Amino acid sequence: MTDKDNGDERAAEDKPGDEQGLPADDLVTTQHSITVKRRKLNYTTTTGRVVLRQEVLTEGKFDGHQPKAEVFVTAYTLDGADPAKRPVTFAFNGGPGSSSVWLHLGLLGPRRVVSGDVGALTPPPYDLVDNAETLLAHSDLVFIDPVSTGYSRAVKGEKPGQYHGFQGDLESVGEVIRLWTSRNGRWMSPKFLAGESYGTTRAAGLADYLQTRYGMYLNGLMLISSVLDFATLDFSEGNDLPHTLFLPTYAAIAHYHGLHGTRTLEDVLADAEDFASRDYPWALARGNRLSTEERAAAVARLAGLTGLSEDYVDRVDLRIEHVRFFTELLRSQRKVVGRLDSRFTGPDADYGREHFSEDPSYWAILGPYTAALNHYVRAELEYENDLPYEILTMNVRPWSYKEFEGTHVTVANKLSSAMRANPHLRVHIAYGYLDGATPYYAAEHVVAHLRIPDELHANIEAAYYPAGHMMYVHEPSRVQQSKDLAAFIQSASDR
Repeated sequence: MTDKDNGDERAAEDKPGDEQGLPADDLVTTQHSITVKRRKLNYTTTTGRVVLRQEVLTEGKFDGHQPKAEVFVTAYTLDGADPAKRPVTFAFNGGPGSSSVWLHLGLLGPRRVVSGDVGALTPPPYDLVDNAETLLAHSDLVFIDPVSTGYSRAVKGEKPGQYHGFQGDLESVGEVIRLWTSRNGRWMSPKFLAGESYGTTRAAGLADYLQTRYGMYLNGLMLISSVLDFATLDFSEGNDLPHTLFLPTYAAIAHYHGLHGTRTLEDVLADAEDFASRDYPWALARGNRLSTEERAAAVARLAGLTGLSEDYVDRVDLRIEHVRFFTELLRSQRKVVGRLDSRFTGPDADYGREHFSEDPSYWAILGPYTAALNHYVRAELEYENDLPYEILTMNVRPWSYKEFEGTHVTVANKLSSAMRANPHLRVHIAYGYLDGATPYYAAEHVVAHLRIPDELHANIEAAYYPAGHMMYVHEPSRVQQSKDLAAFIQSASDR
């Protein structure tokens, strides 16, 4: 249960200012407790926006530290803990354009939303309950909303676009981490990053950035629904890699929806991975050099694995784009399959379209998480702000990848560099078999090609769950994932 401390420090309805009218931090502190395995944990929550400042030179002369942006954070610290031994985890989601609400209220935080699951979604109004599996039992937690997400915004006169890109995002989130670590005396604490989806891209980039810019070495990364190399997801003409790497996920989805009869998931995945690793890439590379018999065999194998008709596989030239797959798989049942979590299905406006009009798995969770966050931040954390809390915004688009002009986006090299420089860096990767956005086999492919010494591969561990992108929506997966992350934190914090 929550025990609030009505202190004097209160957040303003809008941004407060200092004596000169400049933006200032508007942090609010409250006291709470939770019982985890019969152990009462007293903890402090600090909620609000931190002002990021930049050293400015005018005509070569120092012109002060100018405010640039206000970033919303929610920090949980265990009362009475030794900061030298107590780990701290900085967490964020992806998008780009997503707030940290999913990891915050779905998996890691001390309170979680009750959203239901496939076939039993919770109707509004929703509920918040104590999270008995919270990672707070093992690590302090700092949830970060990048600029333009959540309540985070550029300050008056600044262009938010400077943060809407790969490098600007790294630098701003990295600055939040540096500030929080310094202000709270946590440079000697074990430090971790937890990112989901594009948040894994950010986390891998930050591991390298924090080392090279600030000399901040981390103990570990928790990469949930990982994407480290965008070439593995880019269904552009001439790039056949995604077609092969998505295949095992397609097979897992077909299995979940009963299209593989009595075969076990393990058997189906082994079959799909075997074809995806050898014969399928060869067939795609051959193009029109395939004989009629070879093409027919490839079509039949693909159809059998994916649950699609041989006619459809042949018509798309053996190349199955992912949204087309989600739209086609259960067309005869007048259903579309979820992209984020392919356990979910839903109706569409019509059933002749090439791409579904909406992702049923996203709409299933948006309402509960949005309501829970907006209630929680005001009613329990006592932070008030009249800005809309941007759960997942398009206001960050277009997202700039100018650093990768002329090539594809990848942070595999940055993760490799960070691991080579810091051989103690541990990496935990969480995969959802039914994640149609960041498929597990694609992430495995990237990990297998990291340019690190053989012995450093022992620093990487993997966990697999029978659910989707936010695998913690599935209750058994949430409970197991919480145990897996707790074990990782404990192991990677040992000295």
